[in-house]
Amino acid sequence: MWNLTDAETPTALSDSSAKTAPTIALFLSYLGGGGAERVTLNLARGLLDRGFNVDVVLGKAWGPHLSKIPPNVRLVDLNAGRTATMLPALVAYLNRERPAALLSAMHYANEVAIAAKYLSRSSTRILVSEHNTVSKSFRNLKGFKRFAIPFAVRYLYPLADEVVTVSQGAAQALAQASGLDRVRVVYNPVITPKLRDRAREAIEHPWFQPGEPPVFLGVGKLEAQKDFPNLIRAFAKVRQQQPCRLGILGWGPHRDALEALISQLHLEEDAALLGYADNPYTYMARSKAFVLSSAWEGLPTVLIEALALGLPVVSTDCPSGPAEILDGGKYGSLVPVGDSDALAEAMTEVLAGHHQSAPADWLDQFTNKSAVEAYLKLMEVNAL
Repeated sequence: MWNLTDAETPTALSDSSAKTAPTIALFLSYLGGGGAERVTLNLARGLLDRGFNVDVVLGKAWGPHLSKIPPNVRLVDLNAGRTATMLPALVAYLNRERPAALLSAMHYANEVAIAAKYLSRSSTRILVSEHNTVSKSFRNLKGFKRFAIPFAVRYLYPLADEVVTVSQGAAQALAQASGLDRVRVVYNPVITPKLRDRAREAIEHPWFQPGEPPVFLGVGKLEAQKDFPNLIRAFAKVRQQQPCRLGILGWGPHRDALEALISQLHLEEDAALLGYADNPYTYMARSKAFVLSSAWEGLPTVLIEALALGLPVVSTDCPSGPAEILDGGKYGSLVPVGDSDALAEAMTEVLAGHHQSAPADWLDQFTNKSAVEAYLKLMEVNAL
């Protein structure tokens, strides 16, 4: 029913220690190219470094992040393309492997994880995590999901051992949607030594070479949540004042519409959709500023990554996360959602050199170490 890719024994453990160390499972439907998937892999590395055995369990082993699974983490492919087949496969995994804890992320992995615990009668602690602000994301659901996901959140989430969100704002929204009186907040494990190492890698794109005009960078899936039309319109206003460029990294269903908007505004020479990048950090390190134009978020990983790399940031003050990350605007500009004039003004201020970097002690709360410690407490697994 499932395929196991056995990894090497973690180097931090002897063979006998590896056999007795608890196993922690991280469960996703697949490894897409978004922030939640990067967070999951960062957490896997952090748990592995602490001496735990780690399984990354996927409903289906596919996605752009698949090759990034650390070599000492075991990949468990449930080989289930649909939710209906994912559930019995996860039940079988829990019965056979009996991990100490399982952390799931996103729909429908969260719902499947909760149901699997009770069908398997497993003692595994089940933690489900929400990476978005549900009050906003629910409004954009279509078809069957429009009814199924809110129903599942209200009636299944209370059955989990712990429910985790990635920001205070997301926690408040989830509590209202689910009726839960206890929602935990754990900031995403975003900042790792590897982040800075990858930022130093070379880049060949001509826009990011010395002597070129400054580049504003946006990163995210090309969909309604990220509101890239707002960013493109704001950039058009800035471009009228001085030479600069806009690059957007990501893939998604709105690519054609965004290309059409760039053409409509006659920005073809200075604005480009750069596609999915395996290493967005090297682009960040060579950009003038990072801009988040989202209509809603949970805790935007890319905003933290940009801040950690010392990049000036401009963000919409969307629910939820940017205000928490930027300390109410202390470490970056916050502008109203959907306001291209305000966004353009903030981008112009960055070009003039007006920005404030975040100190190391502020960024500590977004490190892998902090997140691992918080999750281990919720998992009730003794640290090694």
